Amino acid sequence: MASSLVIKATAGASDGAERCNQAFNVAAAAVASGVPVSLWLTGESSWYALPGRAAEFELPHATPLDDLLAVVMSGGRVTLCTQCAARRDIGPDDVIPGIRIAGAPTFVEEITTEGAQALVY
Repeated sequence: MASSLVIKATAGASDGAERCNQAFNVAAAAVASGVPVSLWLTGESSWYALPGRAAEFELPHATPLDDLLAVVMSGGRVTLCTQCAARRDIGPDDVIPGIRIAGAPTFVEEITTEGAQALVY
């Protein structure tokens, strides 16, 4: 088993709802299994760092995204990409408390940690 799992969510409701849901679902399942998880919100997934946005996401037969996000935040780390946030005019005061904003050097550090596994959705 990997010592940690780093998941990069790139899609949102309008450009890949199933991929978006899969990223959150895998992250939540890993947290529930006791695996250290870092979920990165990039591209259109960036919007889910804002309060209330995950609750607006709908996908038939899927666990609500806000529930999955709550599970990940309860036992893992959630990071919003610096450049993705800037392109959407999202600042540190805009995001859900507990979500950090960090850039590529931090992502690279996480995925190159011994035993880390990275997934991109």
